[in-house]
Amino acid sequence: MSDQTGHTEQTGQSGQTDHFDLAIIGTGSGNSLVTPDFEGKRVAVIEGGTFGGTCLNVGCIPTKMFVYAAEVAASARDAARFGVDATVHGVRWADVRNRIFQRIDPIAEGGKRYRIEGPGTTAFLGHARFTGDRRLTVELADGGERTLTADQVVIAAGAHPVVPDVVRESGVPFHTSDTIMRIDDLPEHLVIVGGGYIGVEMAHVFASFGVRVSVVARGPLLVRHLDEEIAARFTALAREQWDVRTGTTVTALERTGEGVRLHLEDETGSSVLEGDLLLVATGREPNTADLGVEAGGIRLHDDGRVAVDEVGRTSAPGVWALGDVSSPHQLKHVANAEARAIAHNLVHPDDLHPLPTEPVPAGIFSHPQIATVGLTEEECVERGLAHVSFVQSYGDTAYGWAMEDTTSVCKLIADPATGLLLGAHLMGPHATTLIQPLIQAMSFGQTVRDVARGQYWIHPALAEVVENALLGLAV
Repeated sequence: MSDQTGHTEQTGQSGQTDHFDLAIIGTGSGNSLVTPDFEGKRVAVIEGGTFGGTCLNVGCIPTKMFVYAAEVAASARDAARFGVDATVHGVRWADVRNRIFQRIDPIAEGGKRYRIEGPGTTAFLGHARFTGDRRLTVELADGGERTLTADQVVIAAGAHPVVPDVVRESGVPFHTSDTIMRIDDLPEHLVIVGGGYIGVEMAHVFASFGVRVSVVARGPLLVRHLDEEIAARFTALAREQWDVRTGTTVTALERTGEGVRLHLEDETGSSVLEGDLLLVATGREPNTADLGVEAGGIRLHDDGRVAVDEVGRTSAPGVWALGDVSSPHQLKHVANAEARAIAHNLVHPDDLHPLPTEPVPAGIFSHPQIATVGLTEEECVERGLAHVSFVQSYGDTAYGWAMEDTTSVCKLIADPATGLLLGAHLMGPHATTLIQPLIQAMSFGQTVRDVARGQYWIHPALAEVVENALLGLAV
């Protein structure tokens, strides 16, 4: 028989201790650590939430499926300026939502079933915490408790949404990115607290579906971690689409008959904002608060991340960490790359691979889309780096003309002495695709001139905006 703890040979009564060759906490990128190298060995997989982790269930994949539907609606609404008369007659929210999760949920369930019933692993469904050196106690979802030890442990426990005290203590109903995509009906007015990537992606989705959207952000700009010029351009465009309130603090919240009322403060004074649904998108923090790190001898950074060395080892011998629980970059492609390195390191102690480092690219799938890699111009100034920059407009290329584009840009920053790129920041359609040759150039040390003139650029493809931006740099 099988139960919540996996194969018959691994089950037992509460209080029993099992020993494994490897124990993995988390089934996001950590799930890929079960490689053929562990065939014939005992591997424990521990998951207290939904199998597949953030990306599959509440992050990259469902959000981008919603974004794609939103782009279809936005394109129809914008069609008239091209001489095409099109309208959006309505959005069947339930159909959009169900199409997405009827594909995703079976994948998560299948992954869970495979780890429980399939070969080579024992699944423990519950929350794990360290109770000693490579010793874990799992509070099982069914109310029981199991203890296990392992030769090696990998912490891949991910992160969770941050909810400010002012919201939590108010008692008002709210959603986070974990729940907003599964609501039953579209609201008339969505209020989003937070101006980072989650907030602006969800603003795009709901506004494109006909919802009135208000975004409340503490900083002077939306997506303020980006290059300041890009963030300023994006914020200006966002104001044309949504009710954007920057430099604003939420001081109190209260329920109304059908929704929520926010009391706000900005440099001009106090104001009130009402909506019928509240999304809190104020960041995510690593799942380390109840991990028992002290008992496990595991050191944390001040921000709660597990501290790791260049190859992924924690301060505790035999314990590794990867992904959002330890990385400064909460990005799936970073977690996957770290998992590949640690999967190798677990079985090759004499040939340890370093975790991938810079340059780390990122994308924001809002409207417009943004992609970034490397240093911002402000970071170059702060570090005292000699640099040159150039901004190429999409609209000054042939395909940009066809798009009637007047706002999209490609901004590049380079070292004038070496000709190497220091940073790339794109805002506009297909930005996350167009940036890829620039990521490659930075990763392989290709100079600006080599990339610009060492290959063909298809004319009149949109990629010419990248070519022209490279040629515009004075290096």
